[in-house]
Amino acid sequence: MHENLVVPSIDRVAPLTIRWTIGDVSDYGFAALRLSVWGIWQLLGNGPNYVVCVNTIPLPLAQERTGDLPRAVTWRDVSAEFPILLRRYFDECKAEGVGWKFAPLRLNPACMELALDNDCIIWQLPDAVRRWVETPGSFLFAEDVQACFGQFSEICGTAPRNSGIRGLPPGFDLGNAMIEVLSKKQIKLSSELDEQGLQTAVIMRYHPFVVSTNEVSICSPFPPHLPNLGCCGAHFVGLNAKSLPWEYEGRPGVEYIREHWAAHLPAIQQKIKTR
Repeated sequence: MHENLVVPSIDRVAPLTIRWTIGDVSDYGFAALRLSVWGIWQLLGNGPNYVVCVNTIPLPLAQERTGDLPRAVTWRDVSAEFPILLRRYFDECKAEGVGWKFAPLRLNPACMELALDNDCIIWQLPDAVRRWVETPGSFLFAEDVQACFGQFSEICGTAPRNSGIRGLPPGFDLGNAMIEVLSKKQIKLSSELDEQGLQTAVIMRYHPFVVSTNEVSICSPFPPHLPNLGCCGAHFVGLNAKSLPWEYEGRPGVEYIREHWAAHLPAIQQKIKTR
């Protein structure tokens, strides 16, 4: 057991599964994944089921690029698990990795399920997460700095929301809820904003607890993103990218994002002690 482990006294109403999705992203994305897993494990210990879902790259390679994780973590190759009922609604190439968060839709429908983006790192439990865990049948989502919902903007409202943190209750049929939304629009999802918009259109119907950007910042050096860490964590926007199709003052945009990550990394490592 980690020597700095602090397990909050949470009386869960159902078993908890925590999941991440990772594919062929940059080395920085894998470094963030490692810290994301260790961070939430230090908060919750060995009680939850921890699963890293790997797509489009060999599972052993993903494990090697991530490095050591707590023994409680399970690795799962989901490259062949994209849900059949959603295939017609997604770009065949799954541009930008779109849709892989739904492979599979639920790991265990009998569990509460917390999905974290690999570049979302938490070192202190946000109040909204605690309230979600303690409230039967409730949902969880995250605040954003700007409303970006792709082709679903007209039905998602104006409140900025981010799908990097998503909590579902036991028994919730995510697939049918998505089909209900998708059947009303003749589109194919082709961007991360479309994916976020679809999840927002589904989850916001259920009045979720919302993790604020003060707690987990939407973090990058470029406004309107926030340059600083939140009090509980940070979601490092753009860190997964191997390259970006734009420059700023003659330098590739991805270089600024990586420098920003490197500047914050010592503070994060102080908060999250890995092996």
